[in-house]
Amino acid sequence: MTPATPQSAAAASAKSRLSSKAERFTESVIREMTRLALANGLTHALQDQNFGLEKFLRAVKSDDDAVNARQALVEGYATAAMMQALLKPMSLTALPALEPIMSQVIDKQFQEFPAFSSAPFFFRFQALFPYIQGMTFMQRGLQLGGWKRLNQTFSSPPDATKEIFQPNVYFQKEPLPQVSLPHPPALEKVPGLKFLTGNIMGELGYYGLLAQLTSEDEAKRLANNWMADRYLIYEDSNQNYPLVARTRWSGPDMASSFFEDYHTILTHKYFDLKPDQESTQNLFVGSTSEGKIILMRAGDECLWAEGVPEAQAEAMLGWLRSLVPQAVAAD
Repeated sequence: MTPATPQSAAAASAKSRLSSKAERFTESVIREMTRLALANGLTHALQDQNFGLEKFLRAVKSDDDAVNARQALVEGYATAAMMQALLKPMSLTALPALEPIMSQVIDKQFQEFPAFSSAPFFFRFQALFPYIQGMTFMQRGLQLGGWKRLNQTFSSPPDATKEIFQPNVYFQKEPLPQVSLPHPPALEKVPGLKFLTGNIMGELGYYGLLAQLTSEDEAKRLANNWMADRYLIYEDSNQNYPLVARTRWSGPDMASSFFEDYHTILTHKYFDLKPDQESTQNLFVGSTSEGKIILMRAGDECLWAEGVPEAQAEAMLGWLRSLVPQAVAAD
């Protein structure tokens, strides 16, 4: 056995102290993480007890945009409660906007999960939206009226993700328009064609779409000018999915920008897309192996139809124009 020396004894003592500090640090981190997890879990439990989370989230199941807004309300509130527990006694209202910080932290964490980090932007953004943008919404609510004001949001929840992205739209009760989109007669009697679903994408959906298929800078510039939308999806006997959609933007300039962006998206979506001669500055008509494509801009709206049987193309164009007759006349 090697006899102990002063040097080896000192090294052993230092190692013991270091190990003890590491253990205390680990225990501290575990306690802190447990406290935060409890704060998050208890917040969800109280939400469920007071509002019935499943019923609350499913109350607007026919409107995907409203469901996403409510999801952001639920997760944003729980995240805010967790952050407040971490920062106590400092108040969240005393901090600058947390969105950039949270985005960086979450992005760094998810780099450890290749399956998530390599997923399309559209799905990654949809998954993180309730936490990051929901937290931003809560921080603004706290600045305007504290936790009491935030509690009131569950009794009168936001109807659109635009209100989450832009909290002042909600808290200042700015009205949001709606657009109607009845079933087009031109598609109702097409053999083998059946209606599948109709819904609303909202600002969240169009942000993800534009960022995925153009750029995130373009999504940031344009998506916050979204005002309203609806879409309808059909299925034909060849398992193609004709689409009819209507969007409204904050003004004709923004509608023109979306018209240009979506025309670019169509050229990537349909590799065999060929423009027809009747296309103009505010109207694109093209042909693909899946059917006709019609995209038009009228005033502050963009309307389009994809996969229209050629025999129904003229009727579909006339029907789309009939939805916005005054804007078509003005243009």
